Amino acid sequence: MARIDLRGDALPEGSALRDLLPRADFDVQAALEKVRPICEAVHHRGDAALIDYAEKFDGVQLESVRVPAQALADALEQLDPAVRAALEESIRRARLVHREQRRAAHTTQVAPGGSVTEKWVPVERVGLYAPGGRSVYPSSVIMNVVPAQEAGVGSIALASPAQADFGGLPHPTILAACALLGVDEVYAAGGATAVAMFAYGTESCPPANMVTGPGNIWVAAAKRYFTGKIGIDTEAGPTEIAILADETADPVHVASDLISQAEHDPLAAAVLVTDSVELAEAVEKELEPQVAATKHIEDRIVPALSGRQSAIVLVDGVDEGLRVVDAYGAEHLEIQTADAAAVADRVKNAGAIFVGAWAPVSLGDYCAGSNHVLPTGGCACHSSGLSVQSFLRGIHIVDYTRDALAEVAHHVVTLAEAEDLPAHGAAIKARFGWKVPESK
Repeated sequence: MARIDLRGDALPEGSALRDLLPRADFDVQAALEKVRPICEAVHHRGDAALIDYAEKFDGVQLESVRVPAQALADALEQLDPAVRAALEESIRRARLVHREQRRAAHTTQVAPGGSVTEKWVPVERVGLYAPGGRSVYPSSVIMNVVPAQEAGVGSIALASPAQADFGGLPHPTILAACALLGVDEVYAAGGATAVAMFAYGTESCPPANMVTGPGNIWVAAAKRYFTGKIGIDTEAGPTEIAILADETADPVHVASDLISQAEHDPLAAAVLVTDSVELAEAVEKELEPQVAATKHIEDRIVPALSGRQSAIVLVDGVDEGLRVVDAYGAEHLEIQTADAAAVADRVKNAGAIFVGAWAPVSLGDYCAGSNHVLPTGGCACHSSGLSVQSFLRGIHIVDYTRDALAEVAHHVVTLAEAEDLPAHGAAIKARFGWKVPESK
């Protein structure tokens, strides 16, 4: 891993500091032009385009993109009992956390006879995406479906790429997870074609109001293409882990956690921020045997750890380290320092924070109860991870009596005239015989 030494001089502010930190090249704008014709083909040709693209991109010949109900039932029946138990526990814990995120309607009495109620209404239909490229992600099915269900979304559909090894169906573990969650509308569609299917609708798939879920650059580009037409969660990029650690951290733990995210993708980012040169050196030594002992070495882990998006960043102290990780805005941020909980409480920008030696990112990926669909590429500085709130819309209900409107009418008319919008004021005057009531 490369080293970036930020010790000695005062750290710069804002974008100047962010520019010093490692980040993967992820040009969604360039990919946008390539997905545009794909999306428009789905728009105009519907299921036929989906079937053609499945053959082109996935090497399968589909008769239909909708997964038969029997295939879902068969996948669940054939699921390894240990995997089923793990998925069920993941679902249980995710439900516990996400159920607490539900929001109730609230009424504010602004004045006698005048109130504003905010009610929360779920989107009517969502399309969820579960990737199926280098790995299979039944955990992503859980992380998308559970908050949508807990929000009360009435219509939930899921798409995952067709797999040549499974007769053109999505991976059976994906199908089994859908069955466990009671999702019976599943499509064999991947990448930009899946997003377009949900955005436009096809003969077999009604259009959705919103699309969520992680994916590759083509999924991110398709989400950008449809921004404004449908709701999206985020343009998720390659996964990231940042670890803020001091001399109390165990280099074995730190190295294993860096590797755990590097195995996702050659563009995955692994960043260690530390004020301990001794820890940095120990982690570097520990990486070699741990990498050699695992899978996906040459195609994912080595490119990820050696890429420009990964580095060990040396700082003068934990305070400076906090400034660095806040500027970085990691998808996953581990705090492995003395008094880790207090340090974690000072973090401002992160998708999710993992406190201490016994809360690794892997726990959050599967069974912490938290959601692993999180902002990447520094978007944690302004965006949140997927939650029940992602699927809810707040609607204000304004309820005023005649007397309540009369009490504030002169202010409304004054502001309307100040903005040179006299018809706004006239809408108030018309209710009172064109004479504005005097303030009491």
